[in-house]
Amino acid sequence: MTVPNSTRKGPRGFGVSGLVPLAASAALLAGCASTVTGHPVASGPSVGTRHVTAQLSTLLPDPARFPAGYEAVVLPPEAAAQAAADLTGVGRGAKVQPDGCVPPAQQFGPNQTAVAVGTDNETRATMTAELTRTGQPLSVLRDQLKRCQQVHVNRAGATTIVTTELQAPPTIDADDTLALRRTVAPQVSAAGLTQSMQTLTGQIADVRITVTYMTFGDAKPDTAALDELFTTAVRKVKQG
Repeated sequence: MTVPNSTRKGPRGFGVSGLVPLAASAALLAGCASTVTGHPVASGPSVGTRHVTAQLSTLLPDPARFPAGYEAVVLPPEAAAQAAADLTGVGRGAKVQPDGCVPPAQQFGPNQTAVAVGTDNETRATMTAELTRTGQPLSVLRDQLKRCQQVHVNRAGATTIVTTELQAPPTIDADDTLALRRTVAPQVSAAGLTQSMQTLTGQIADVRITVTYMTFGDAKPDTAALDELFTTAVRKVKQG
């Protein structure tokens, strides 16, 4: 259920870095977490923002509803905060160039961010479903991604290059949608350390739904499973 013009303050966009139980990829990125420097894009409630009244934790897809082959868990807030930055490639404490490309700040808690992660134990690929509160339309994120197609992220003297390519948005019953392909690669090439993601994002009122398939290397993404989980997640939020 949604109500118009809510005065509830939502969270701000994305954030943090990668520790995901059952996910080998997240474990490799966990050491990159700390506070992002820069100027996050504020995403407090805007005039006319509709509010989904249900708690985010109740809208997250149940682990049993993840596609076959993905063993899923719901993350507690601390782990959700660590896992969220894997989806952007920017960990806390990092310096980001060019200016204006720092992912929006993000708040964490049961009704601010909810994350569930499923792992394919054969390929070690992960499927992440993330729900966040936001007062910004999805178009704000789309505009930032258009400006920030390649970003250099530096932390403790190590630099990674985050490359994002917007793709044709998925067709689904939501206020707005986008799709992207993203890689996070060390500036100094190293085999097996390039993080590859395929992401579908939708927004319904003040809830942003992000579903990401993530692996290391150039393996073809499991697009059928990605579409299935995204559809499940959007429908559950829509039903409220």
